[in-house]
Amino acid sequence: MSPCGPVNSAGDSTGERALGPLAGLKVVELANIGPTGHAAMVLADLGADVVRVQRPGDGGGTPLHMLRGRRLITADLKNPAAIADVVALATRADVLLEGFRPGVAERLGLGPGDLLPRNPRLVFARLTGWGQDGPRSGAAGHDINFIAPTGILHSMGSADSRPTPPLNLVAGFAGGSMFAVTGILSALWERNTSGQGQVIDVSMAEGALILSQQAWTLRPSGYWSDIRGTNLVDGSCPFWDTYECSDGRYMAVGAFEPQFYSRFLTTLDIDQAAAPAQYDRDAWPALRTMIANRFQRKPRDQWAQIFATVDCCVTPVLDFSEAPDDPQFRHRDSIIEFEGVTQPAAAPRFSRTPSPPPTLPVHERSIHGVWAGDED
Repeated sequence: MSPCGPVNSAGDSTGERALGPLAGLKVVELANIGPTGHAAMVLADLGADVVRVQRPGDGGGTPLHMLRGRRLITADLKNPAAIADVVALATRADVLLEGFRPGVAERLGLGPGDLLPRNPRLVFARLTGWGQDGPRSGAAGHDINFIAPTGILHSMGSADSRPTPPLNLVAGFAGGSMFAVTGILSALWERNTSGQGQVIDVSMAEGALILSQQAWTLRPSGYWSDIRGTNLVDGSCPFWDTYECSDGRYMAVGAFEPQFYSRFLTTLDIDQAAAPAQYDRDAWPALRTMIANRFQRKPRDQWAQIFATVDCCVTPVLDFSEAPDDPQFRHRDSIIEFEGVTQPAAAPRFSRTPSPPPTLPVHERSIHGVWAGDED
């Protein structure tokens, strides 16, 4: 595990700071928890100059590792003078990112109507659970709530269980943070033509809906069922599931394709002629039992070593403490050690403009000097 991050083949391993593909992009982040801070971190990872505006004595609830690469400014947003300073900062920015409930930024005097007339090129990104309008727009919620009405949560779990909540990655970070980054970069590209900024309304629930596009498009043809635990990729089929090994740890199996399935059975020493047909659903319980019994014969790491040389979509299930030692991640320095915190490195990777190595957040003494020399 690298102490500072991956060295790109086109990058510089001498310690000189790489600029990244977003070098020169000026971003104001109005501090908030969760996905807003994560989106700002991704932009900073890619080289943007992100200035995080946070309340006095408050880090906005975001852990230190998610503040990497940023500059920090303290501002009391209940103070009109501080609001004026933030407005002035936004006039020099390319992007403003906020995650308040709808209407809060307007009440503070930091809404699009306050900032875009002063900076028509500003890309104003708003990240909320439900979006800026609609009957739920002002309601509180978390990832589990945002995916509950989408059909996604209903689909998670076994046929004989209640819906099983996933980690809070589906709506908050995949549907929220990453769609905010996508929206920001799209608006910046459009600005190259129009010369104008615009407002981006990012709804975590809508982002999650887009992530479930495949299920929606398979439903009309009958290839996706609304009955939980009956679809190929929800754990109902025995060749897309996890199996306990003799040491209580697990292997993950995704051997859908016939060639992978055949190699999988051969490696488990299961006679294919005697085994049920792969897609005979009535025989799946018996097939699952056969597979489970085989995995119980050896510990996980032994199975991992065996399947490492067989191309059949079978991998060990690792916990967070084990992941840094995974040979693929170790080879690419995908997980780094920075200031005593183990964390993922920046992604994706760029051949000519690699992301800068992580740096501790820098506290600026005054908001007035930030980008002060950048006015036209």
